[in-house]
Amino acid sequence: MAESQIQNFNHLKIHTQFSICEGAIKIDDLKEISKEKKIRSLALCDTSNLCGALEFAEKISKVGTQPIIGTQINFKLDDTIGLLPLFALNEIGYKRIIELSSLSYLNNDGTSDPHLNFEELLNNNEGVAVFSGTINGLVGQLFNKGKFSEIEKLYSKLKQKYGDKFYIEIQRHGDQNEISFEKFNLSQSLNLEISIIATNEVFYSTKDMYEAHDALICIKNKTYVNEKNRIKYSNQHYLKDSPEMSELFSDLPEALENNYNFPYRCNFRPHFSKPILPDISSDKGRNADEILKKNSLDGLKDKFKNIFKIQGQNLSKNEKFLLYKDRLDHELDIIMQMKYSSYFLIVSDYIIWAKKNDIPVGPGRGSGAGSLVAWCLLITDVDPIKFNLIFERFLNPDRI
Repeated sequence: MAESQIQNFNHLKIHTQFSICEGAIKIDDLKEISKEKKIRSLALCDTSNLCGALEFAEKISKVGTQPIIGTQINFKLDDTIGLLPLFALNEIGYKRIIELSSLSYLNNDGTSDPHLNFEELLNNNEGVAVFSGTINGLVGQLFNKGKFSEIEKLYSKLKQKYGDKFYIEIQRHGDQNEISFEKFNLSQSLNLEISIIATNEVFYSTKDMYEAHDALICIKNKTYVNEKNRIKYSNQHYLKDSPEMSELFSDLPEALENNYNFPYRCNFRPHFSKPILPDISSDKGRNADEILKKNSLDGLKDKFKNIFKIQGQNLSKNEKFLLYKDRLDHELDIIMQMKYSSYFLIVSDYIIWAKKNDIPVGPGRGSGAGSLVAWCLLITDVDPIKFNLIFERFLNPDRI
């Protein structure tokens, strides 16, 4: 095999710390490994969530490695529940796997692991690639139960729906039943004309982490290391170098070729985005900034009337009011500059509603108590000027 291809095996089944009690790779460590080894691409495939997708994409891409976003979701077929890996090929696919991941938590009875009916996977295939999974996944469980005809039907449905975006995985960790499972999958690939792809289920970065990871799996399954009848993986689930993987699958060049080409099919990664807040406006045509200014000033006048016993007609010449007004204007300038006007109005709205409906609300906590605007809008009950609290500890444009 050409040297260039040997150096470009893509690990598509990375389980980070977001695979709870399963993955043991920190994303920061992945970043450093990718930089050191000049890894071309890596695919996230955490189990039952996409919580690490944004952090993974941001940090991995900064060192020149292409991030591919995926996840493993439990699907139920008849009486069997197991995992199938899904990968986003584009933005539409990313939104789809997010939707499926969320539905797996929402559409179940709450007594079993998050899962979906298998038919849900067949509803919409745009922008999504599906792998057949491991010996411990949905197909592997069906195989261990001897349900070979069910697997053939499942593969046929996925091929019909996903076409060349469905791959049969070939893995060689040395786990129990993996060899016979591989032989079965290779025959299904030949009979059904489905592409095979070489993958490695990566739970930790180096081989010497095996014993620690084995203990982690025991914690997950509430068992002990010295128990014989428990889930136990081989010591081959580490982040292997490209030459190791190429040598391991040297007899299956098609599986390696599909692994090498898969990243070319993926052209999306998530990016950080600014908060999307509701548009606050009034019937009189005022925008959020104008409403915030008016409500804050009205609130300050009410504070002086009710707390300091100074009426409105006397405020314009009152030194104390001018001091507070100057601080209020300063805070409003920063809030509007940072485009947080809608945020303050929204929080004020639900805090006032809570107080009117006898829902306990605290006087304010943290750096937010240093805002005079928050005090005037009844978000907090702490006068920041009286207690010498600094607004810049709460909002400071220099820290953005």
